[in-house]
Amino acid sequence: MTEPSNPPTIRAVSPAPSTATILRRGSHNEFVRISGILRKETVGGAILLAATVAALIMANSGFSDAYYAFRDYKIGYAPWHLELSLGAWAADGFLAIFFFLAGLELKREFVAGDLRSVSRAIVPVAAAVGGVIIPAVIYTLINTVFTNTETGAETLRGWAIPTATDIAFALAVLAVIGSKLPPALRIFLLTLAVVDDLLAIAIIAFFYTTDMNVPLLLLAIVPLALFWMVTHRFSHIFKSQAWTAWVLLLPLGFIVWALVHGSGVHATVAGVLLGFAVPVLRSKRSGGPDAGPGLAEVLEHRIRPLSSGFAIPVFAFFSAGVTLGGVDGLYQALTDPVAIGIVVALVVGKPIGVLLATFIVTKTTKATLDPDLAWIDVIGVSLLAGVGFTVSLLISELAFGQGSPHDDHAKVAILVGSLLAALLATAVLRSRNRHYGRIAEKEAIDSDKDGIPDVYQPDQASKS
Repeated sequence: MTEPSNPPTIRAVSPAPSTATILRRGSHNEFVRISGILRKETVGGAILLAATVAALIMANSGFSDAYYAFRDYKIGYAPWHLELSLGAWAADGFLAIFFFLAGLELKREFVAGDLRSVSRAIVPVAAAVGGVIIPAVIYTLINTVFTNTETGAETLRGWAIPTATDIAFALAVLAVIGSKLPPALRIFLLTLAVVDDLLAIAIIAFFYTTDMNVPLLLLAIVPLALFWMVTHRFSHIFKSQAWTAWVLLLPLGFIVWALVHGSGVHATVAGVLLGFAVPVLRSKRSGGPDAGPGLAEVLEHRIRPLSSGFAIPVFAFFSAGVTLGGVDGLYQALTDPVAIGIVVALVVGKPIGVLLATFIVTKTTKATLDPDLAWIDVIGVSLLAGVGFTVSLLISELAFGQGSPHDDHAKVAILVGSLLAALLATAVLRSRNRHYGRIAEKEAIDSDKDGIPDVYQPDQASKS
């Protein structure tokens, strides 16, 4: 996989001035970076959608037996629980690639991005926390009220299913309907999605881990430390000679993944830890920040196509396939309290949690929304946060077991809830996109011809 030409250089930015304003305009470098991610995720979202549709068609056609046999076919090595079905390899292995990328993205954002400033970071982080808590509470309440004591404990295991926002789908929808929305809103959604997916992984590690093998987990620290040391000492080599990254880092990463998987902790946690181990900025011996992009950015450019174009779609293909059973089967699925809880939590709970947390931050810090934005913009993005898919499917399988009735009903609910959230967000954001499109035409002035719109350069903006 080749490295893209002239990737934007990552440098540590100075903390934003202390002002009582949230979701204000970021730097031009951040605008360029987020725009590039949106373009890639649009393609990845299309592939993900195609894989999901293919899985549903195969699971509800004459190919259903072949589909399930293929998904459940086992390959691998028995020790360390590495003889897995293809579906399990996709969930435990390919999703680790996705979460490695999520770890890279979050670390890069907080070390060298616009969210290095606490005043900027607090809003999306608080929104992510609110977007996890409220859906979980709503799901729990619904399944407490509408289930009997015999099945209540089982259905309550799915409380974390609606807590995560799907990065690929949400950003793909935003890229299609919100290309002219202010960059601050897109950064807000991206950071929120990454944070609450990582919160979901933490939930998996603490609440869905059984029979933990502590010695294997402790042993994973050794290759993880080696991975950290190699990435920090030889990052300049990995940038100039791409093959060295695969030869040195991939074996270490696989060993960490295998040990964490064998310990009983979900293997995607290894992806996050490995992502956090990669340096964002160049060291002084490598030329410092001015010498070009750091290793985190280089790996992000190389791995994002692999994640969005292959790993996530393959997982979706193996996980989204559920036999609906016609109209009666669909009705039975959607009247299950598990499904009702998930749909309501995604469509109602997610936006309430995100919006409420954002509003509380503004009030407790005596801040105001950036004057270039309106609260209807935040509402639209909050609705889009209800698009939950990848991690939600994963948690459903962990909570109820792949192929169980509750798992099948949960998958139907995830698809329906995500679709409803996307449609509601589209209804709100399309008109706002047209509004900001008219503004963007005026802001695109570049009077000094340096490639940066004057709106990002106060001195030039005042002259024009």
